[in-house]
Amino acid sequence: MIRSYQGKMPVIPASCYVDPSAQVIGDVTLGEQASIWMNAVVRGDVNSIRIGAKSNVQDCAVLHGMRYLYPVIVGELVTIGHNATVHGCVLEDQVLVGIGATILNNAKIGEGSIIAAGAVIPEQTVIPPNSLVAGVPGKIRRTLGEEDRKLILKYANNYLDYTAIYLAETQR
Repeated sequence: MIRSYQGKMPVIPASCYVDPSAQVIGDVTLGEQASIWMNAVVRGDVNSIRIGAKSNVQDCAVLHGMRYLYPVIVGELVTIGHNATVHGCVLEDQVLVGIGATILNNAKIGEGSIIAAGAVIPEQTVIPPNSLVAGVPGKIRRTLGEEDRKLILKYANNYLDYTAIYLAETQR
């Protein structure tokens, strides 16, 4: 469902895929070829949400801001895994958020980083670029190399393929 909130309607380019079961509400802007998958919630009611080009928000993920304080800003080629919670934070370009990870208010995840499945990133945490973060609370485990960056792009590109397939199906 795509719907307005207090007069603000989501901005969704034609190149995006938003599954009919997803909830995209209010002050939300998607970049070209972004995708929102089954039962995901992108709730731009109390603050804005910006999702960059070629990024994907997978099944049952929740994106929500903090009223008056923290929007959600997602860069380009970002993958947000199934059941992840992204709340009032910034994800720079080419970040991979693993299944079930939680990123809390005013955290900033540096470009090219991986937040492992199930990790919890506390409020106000700043993760430098190219970091692998795992655990509860999340701790930097190592600096990522070229092969890790290729893996991040592989996941993002997989969802670009899925987006094209699903858009073709809906146009039949």
